[in-house]
Amino acid sequence: MPSLTLPYVPHYVAAPPSKEPLECADLAIIDISKADTEEGRAALAIEVREALLNHGFFYVVNHGYSQDQTDRIFDIADLPFSAVSDNEKQVYAGTMKQSGSYQGYKLRQYWHIDAGIRDQIEHYNIHRDVTRRGHPETLRPLLPEIEEFSKHNHFNVLIARSLELPEDTLVNIHDYDAVGETFVRFMKYYPRTEQEETKTKNVWLKGHTDFTSITILWSQPVAGLQIMTPGGKWRWVRHIENALVVNAGDALDFLTGGYYKGTIHRVIKPPGDQENHPRLGIFYFAMPNDDVKLVPMAESPVLQRVGIQRRCVDSEAPTMEQWRKARISAYGQSELENGKEKGVEQEVLNGVLVKHYN
Repeated sequence: MPSLTLPYVPHYVAAPPSKEPLECADLAIIDISKADTEEGRAALAIEVREALLNHGFFYVVNHGYSQDQTDRIFDIADLPFSAVSDNEKQVYAGTMKQSGSYQGYKLRQYWHIDAGIRDQIEHYNIHRDVTRRGHPETLRPLLPEIEEFSKHNHFNVLIARSLELPEDTLVNIHDYDAVGETFVRFMKYYPRTEQEETKTKNVWLKGHTDFTSITILWSQPVAGLQIMTPGGKWRWVRHIENALVVNAGDALDFLTGGYYKGTIHRVIKPPGDQENHPRLGIFYFAMPNDDVKLVPMAESPVLQRVGIQRRCVDSEAPTMEQWRKARISAYGQSELENGKEKGVEQEVLNGVLVKHYN
């Protein structure tokens, strides 16, 4: 669309990238434009497989959005926080604990982080069907753009092919028009007090896995995201301009019998040269249709060769709806038990052990 047809949105200016020497994870960079040819798709499937096995996180570049389009969606992403009153936010607040759905606002101080400290994170979640519920007035003229953005994220990252399955295997159970919870999230982390940082040891969001099949994060310059490496070390995820950061979640772990494991990641206080700046994030949480039972795709030749590690017996496996409702309802609200591993807390949801890394 020509820019003159778009509603005016104030430009969001993020902090410049950190200049501090950070130990960053060495993540693969996947050039998705190569998927235009059969030869390219075959090569990308191998790259994706290696990336998921090595870290469970990778970058995607040349994804079809220009830098101007990406800047525009970040401008839009800030509006639910900067242009909506506290009273209106309450009107559109989500009911996570009751409904097991993130739709609407997750307001600040909803989650317990540690030592009696609650979060300073606000997010606004929009179902891929943007008409599913009402939205704050300032966002209503922008819903067509948000819907197009959602559709742009819903692409094939060649995961099925990396398992030697037909390319549409995962596409068919991630039907854009089916009943399910796949959604866009705009998320803003606010600077915290020195006391909050001390009590939580600078952790803003405990180490966890996502409940999704894949999560897509649009890279932004304020550092904070860290992943746990296979060697058990926390490493920063560096910013790459106009790149996507893609990671595997629980649903993919279930579906691949542990071959592609959900990657543990956390958010901590930004480096010193960014610590007084807010951190604005944009995410796409992709999940299978609600009625999909999360059992391994045993027909995969790859899984047949390497073996399947089930998290539960197939007859007791949850559906996607059951799993995401359990994870959403419990997160930041339930009492966690100390696990056997140092610094690990745990809970059992739908008969499956879920770990949190503090």
